[in-house]
Amino acid sequence: MDTLITVLVAIAVVVFFLRDYLTKLKKRDRRSRQAAEKGNMFSEGPKAQHPFIDPTHCIGCATCTTVCPEGDVLAMLGGKAVIANGHKCIGHGLCASACPVGAITMVMAGPSLGADMPCLTPEYETTIPNLFIVGELGGLALIKNAVNQGRECVDIIAGRIAQLRSANPGRGIYDVLIVGAGPSGISASLRAVERKLHYITLERDEVGGAVAKFPRQKVVMTSPVEFPTYGKFKKTELSKEHLLAFWDMVLNRADFNVCSDASVEDIRKGDDGVFTVMSATNQYRARAVILGLGRSGTPRKLGVKGEELPKVMYRLIEADHYVNKKILVVGGGDSAVEAALGLAQQNGNQVTLSYRKQAFSRIKERNAKRLEEFMSGGKLRVVFNSVPVEFRQDVVVLSTQNQLQTIPNDFVWIFAGGKPPNDFLTKIGVAIGMRDLTSEGSYEAGQAAAQVEVMTL
Repeated sequence: MDTLITVLVAIAVVVFFLRDYLTKLKKRDRRSRQAAEKGNMFSEGPKAQHPFIDPTHCIGCATCTTVCPEGDVLAMLGGKAVIANGHKCIGHGLCASACPVGAITMVMAGPSLGADMPCLTPEYETTIPNLFIVGELGGLALIKNAVNQGRECVDIIAGRIAQLRSANPGRGIYDVLIVGAGPSGISASLRAVERKLHYITLERDEVGGAVAKFPRQKVVMTSPVEFPTYGKFKKTELSKEHLLAFWDMVLNRADFNVCSDASVEDIRKGDDGVFTVMSATNQYRARAVILGLGRSGTPRKLGVKGEELPKVMYRLIEADHYVNKKILVVGGGDSAVEAALGLAQQNGNQVTLSYRKQAFSRIKERNAKRLEEFMSGGKLRVVFNSVPVEFRQDVVVLSTQNQLQTIPNDFVWIFAGGKPPNDFLTKIGVAIGMRDLTSEGSYEAGQAAAQVEVMTL
């Protein structure tokens, strides 16, 4: 009798926990289906490097769904990991490194997304020998990729430098000239110091490149990386200010050789194999050139009447400089949303966010949550299916579903992306065309995963 009671109690306990587990599993699957449906509704799929999940190897542990900084990119359906919101993925690769059975590899989106890209070899070399492109301009996003490519590119040049010097032993020739002092350019410069190369870096704006123009406190890094002259940098989340301060410390220690306010206008390769790089005020000669320009180029304008007014701007750095103002932000990406949120936090501001589509489909999860909070709290007004048609001195005119709205306004910020510097690349002779970036994305993700593994030892 005692044995029977014990067995019944054990069965009851097992049934209780099993029922609880199955209930949670059903809820998880329901949330996953909702996320997948949302992704299918608003997304055309991944836009860059993203995970490929092999269902025959996936064991359904759900580890990959918990490590992504972008939220519900991955979800569990039928006991397997699936891509629910591929449009949110920007290629961190943490899911691939976290998978305990190696069921996830990082690949690129379809080859068609590689159109209008500079043609590069696996060593980042363009169709012009010893002219290299690294970072976002080469097709891969994320600061960690730019840092890795800048470092590796200089290693490639260092392997050729003896031959290049013997071919052109003249004085006044740099071993390598680096255009751009953003993440890839800084990394390349520091590596040139380590490899004892005679180098110079040209930057048209300020050191930090596009990072220096980000809004205050923007999180810009979410993965560890290795910086030349410093070593392993293990922090997994870093704001703009902390990254710029870190770079400033490392560059000062390395005696960084940079020329600011130097906008490169032309690059020509002579018959002797030496490059002549021309800025607005000077000329430089170099045996090799690295371009780390980024893809944003110049801000894309809308072509709206009144867009030339001084109150219309394309970058926001110090949101706290604007208080008690009536503000319009135009755009539907993270830059637009973060700017609107930052401005809405300031005292007395009335902020309207205008987006041409019916819903946001490509913003980070943390931005989506904050945006919902601001909207429900009345801190921020969002006008979907709207486009600006005119900017006036004290108002803006929006077109919303064939109706015009006139809104009082002091300032306008437009975040419509930027034009990549393809005209400049074509001018200097770099071939532009279609590229299938899958193997490159897989390689970069593998390198990043290996770095994470080493850094955790």
